[in-house]
Amino acid sequence: MKKLLLVPAIALISSVSVTPAANASDVAQSLCEYVSADNKKRLRSFLKSNNLKIRSVFDGVQCNGQNLLEFASSKNAVKTGALMISKLPKSKVKGTMASITDATLIEAANKRVNG
Repeated sequence: MKKLLLVPAIALISSVSVTPAANASDVAQSLCEYVSADNKKRLRSFLKSNNLKIRSVFDGVQCNGQNLLEFASSKNAVKTGALMISKLPKSKVKGTMASITDATLIEAANKRVNG
């Protein structure tokens, strides 16, 4: 009887371990799409519905080889970029300030870092 229960348990565990990798890719793609479209409302809604915070996903998500803030700056996504600047730790904002090209986002980053 124990062997009979062990096989379905192993099958369940192996199927569950594959799902998060696909889900992470979908999450990253969705975040990049919302930032590219400068859709702050959908970005916030997506993060909330998936129980995520910008602080927790910022380091792990790359859009076209750039972090989320650099990508927002390159796409002139001021609303989503400003949201990220307000939610990220000052040290991360300071570390990415050199790569921000949008004047509005540079101003927001300076305010965040310098108080």
